[in-house]
Amino acid sequence: MSKPTFDPGFTQQVGGVLRRAINKDGSFNVRRRRTRWRDVHPYLYVISIGWAQFFGLVFASYLLVNTVFASIYYAIGPNALQGHGVEDNYGRFLSGFFFSAHTLTTVGYGNLAPNGTASNVVASLEAMVGLMGFAVATGLLFGRISRPSAKIGFSANILVAPYQNGTSMQFRIVNLRPNMLMELEASVLLMTVDGPPCSLSRSYNRLTL
Repeated sequence: MSKPTFDPGFTQQVGGVLRRAINKDGSFNVRRRRTRWRDVHPYLYVISIGWAQFFGLVFASYLLVNTVFASIYYAIGPNALQGHGVEDNYGRFLSGFFFSAHTLTTVGYGNLAPNGTASNVVASLEAMVGLMGFAVATGLLFGRISRPSAKIGFSANILVAPYQNGTSMQFRIVNLRPNMLMELEASVLLMTVDGPPCSLSRSYNRLTL
């Protein structure tokens, strides 16, 4: 006798190890494959990654922008900046990097200044890039902090018991955070095997708590 195939409702046949369709934290256990770069939304990606990855991305972008502008100041020539007092190539590039950081953040300590039309034009463009870049970074940070997220716990076991004129499946959920939840709604996905071994029925219920 062949072993019946269990169909969880998302495919015709499952030959591998069955896993949860929904993780315990409420997120869907879905892996997207064969996606193109056009399918990736930068805003949704940045606000959904972890905090370590977010700050790492911001820091890497900050270093990259300063390195690019430092290379431009270095390419303009030895007299692109005044006040650095160094002649070697490494010192010139380092001075350009620090001047870029001063300009990008609009700090401007005054010890370094652009010298000439070309370096002043680059500094003006960098100041605009800095204002726009930090505005975008601030908006992304606010979007991550202000994004609502639920922390709902539920019982590991369910209870099937008589309820009114029928039979009910009962489980408990609780808000793990100290805030109050008003007009809470929960969508419950129930998958049961009825009849023949290979048949499957699914029911969707919405609970208002």
